[in-house]
Amino acid sequence: MDYASCRSLPAMFFEGARQRAARPFLWAKRDGHYHPLSWAEAAETVSRLARGLAALGIEPGDRVALVSENRPEWIVADLAIMSAGAVTVPAYVTNTVEDHRHILGNSGARAAIVSTAALAARLIPAAQQVPSVRAVIIMEGGAMEGVGEAPPNLDLPAWDTVLALGGETSDDLAERVAALMPDETACIIYTSGTGGVPKGVLLSHRNIIANCRGAYHLLEMLGLGDEKFLSFLPLSHSYEHTAGMMFPISIGAEIYFAEGADTLAHNLLEVRPTMMTAVPRLYETMHQRIRLAVERERGLKRRLFERAVAIGRKRLADEPLSLGERLIDPVLEKLVRDKVRARFGGHLKAMISGGAPLNPEIGGFFLALGVRLLQGYGQTEAAPVICCNPPGAIRIDTVGPPLDGVEVRIAEDGEILVAGDNVMKGYWNDPEASARTLIDGWLYTGDIGHLDPDGYLRITDRKRDFIKNSGGDMIAPTRVEGALTLAPEIAQAMVFGDRRPYLVAVIVPDPEFAAAYAKGHGMPMDLAALAEDAGFHKTLGDVVARVNQGLPAVERVRRFIIAGEPFSLANAQLTPTLKIRRHAIREAYQAAFEALYDGTGMAA
Repeated sequence: MDYASCRSLPAMFFEGARQRAARPFLWAKRDGHYHPLSWAEAAETVSRLARGLAALGIEPGDRVALVSENRPEWIVADLAIMSAGAVTVPAYVTNTVEDHRHILGNSGARAAIVSTAALAARLIPAAQQVPSVRAVIIMEGGAMEGVGEAPPNLDLPAWDTVLALGGETSDDLAERVAALMPDETACIIYTSGTGGVPKGVLLSHRNIIANCRGAYHLLEMLGLGDEKFLSFLPLSHSYEHTAGMMFPISIGAEIYFAEGADTLAHNLLEVRPTMMTAVPRLYETMHQRIRLAVERERGLKRRLFERAVAIGRKRLADEPLSLGERLIDPVLEKLVRDKVRARFGGHLKAMISGGAPLNPEIGGFFLALGVRLLQGYGQTEAAPVICCNPPGAIRIDTVGPPLDGVEVRIAEDGEILVAGDNVMKGYWNDPEASARTLIDGWLYTGDIGHLDPDGYLRITDRKRDFIKNSGGDMIAPTRVEGALTLAPEIAQAMVFGDRRPYLVAVIVPDPEFAAAYAKGHGMPMDLAALAEDAGFHKTLGDVVARVNQGLPAVERVRRFIIAGEPFSLANAQLTPTLKIRRHAIREAYQAAFEALYDGTGMAA
């Protein structure tokens, strides 16, 4: 792909479709099997949908919301919206009516595309409250029956109807695509709201193509050819939108859609992908599962596994291996590491971790076991990738050097600043926030870090998330939370302590650990009940005390509460990319946190 000659994302796609035509492009599961949509079929559907949208009155620059789970139609819709000259506004399937109302109203969307009647049931009431929205298009055939009559002033055309309309019009789509300019807005992606109300990030065609070019230069040493990507993270997030969709399109890769979190392990074995993007939560979960399985083993199997990890870690640290270690390592490669790689399908060239900080201990664990794991760093405002570890020189305790074409420097207060073609145009309808974030061509990320002598970036924490205790010490909460969740007994954690004398935490215990305790004490497996059980609190307190031994005094958790339920999408305590929503958790546990400081809460 000649990235320099790409003027727009639709032009990039149609050129790829012209070259590949009958080759498979998008794979979705139906009737228990994956079925392909070819490049030519996808291009034809994109063209018809784009012409259909134009026939409905969608004009260049109009915003069109897109609400769907990951599926071929998501990609078709996104490309069609942009091909019509409009701007895609992705929205999460987990959004509430109020979330949708904010995004539709803030963006001034003219239309929306939604996949199912169930999702439309939350979208349509929001659309009714936003005068700019004229139509909601529903993908699934027969879905109209579950929606009911169209509300006044709101059309509900079916997906097939719009496709048919596009087949009848003589609109010259090629001219529309050719007229698209690199600096025109391609999409408005709303931030996931870890700290409050989401803002609309304006990303141009140039921004995203620049990110694809940087990713290509990063990964080309792997021998990019017939690649298979397994799409798991929501395409409405900028990370998957670029790294799991637009980049694969740019290199002519096939994209498979995972069925969901519960089936991901099975889908990995079916698809056998060569590339995959994921967030640290996935690696944390797999790390815990592998560790628990190993702990159940006895004798030789367990010893071989531990030896494989130990030797792998020595190699990562460039420590010399003894003669015995050099002799046994090929055996461990076959008996241990090949089996671990097989869990990921056996064909992976690389897995890229982003969206949140990866605990170096977990990253090193997988690298020691032969899984090439590349930690990166980015923000929606940077389209989104800023840095990533190169495959041939991984330093897992860093997020790697900047991508090709990206410049990073550190401000006097430690804030990370970014410049390059990947940096956003600004925030939609928010000039004040844009002016605070974009200064003299530099993106002020709000993250704190430093560059090592080789240009690798180390992230310390979010500038706004730093905890400043009553003694004036600055504490990075993610470091403490990472230490807590590394313990196999702890699944999730958030620490609190701004302007306080010490840190406290809310802890979600590991489900298997909690279930084992409940069974052993004749209790039902109920987190709310366990949270009130003094014996369980003491048992978990021993775990926290063990973690504290490895932390400096100011970072130790003095008191904690046990969450009555896990942090999740359902209770709005996780973002769709599984990062904790600090403000939401603080609000939910504020009274309990106060009790930990006034002496009525339980100590660690």
